[in-house]
Amino acid sequence: MTQYVVVSGNPRSGSRTSALAAAVGTALSGGTFTTIEVGDLGPGLLTPGDEATAAAVTTLREADVLVVATPTYKGSYTGILKVLLDQLPAQALAGKRAVPVVTAGVAPQAAAAEALLRQLLTELGADVAPGLPVVESDLPETAAIAEKYAATFRESTGS
Repeated sequence: MTQYVVVSGNPRSGSRTSALAAAVGTALSGGTFTTIEVGDLGPGLLTPGDEATAAAVTTLREADVLVVATPTYKGSYTGILKVLLDQLPAQALAGKRAVPVVTAGVAPQAAAAEALLRQLLTELGADVAPGLPVVESDLPETAAIAEKYAATFRESTGS
């Protein structure tokens, strides 16, 4: 059985980015996935041996498909998402499919941040699917956006 993991790199749990990530996770998996709210890890992200952070890293490594979502901060993905992903060793995501999901105020900003997140996931060895850059004004349509993306994803993977 394919294990899906949704990672929200927003510093606030329950954000619109988190809701979009969960909708994509639901659309891709049929509703069965594990969620990592990076903001909930708090200072533990920077504390060696933190149990919650270690569990999150283990969950990332055990996933088959990762939906990695972030709002755009200063033209890129969030720092807390980077701190979490920096705890993975080289090629830790090899053999895993990753879906970068990015929200931003305007389309060019979303596309630029998605490209940066794609590079990071590729560096970690993931097979990165086409990303999903979303403009904040479109977020009220989260469910429809997720369903449309999942249909395209399934077509491209033959699943």
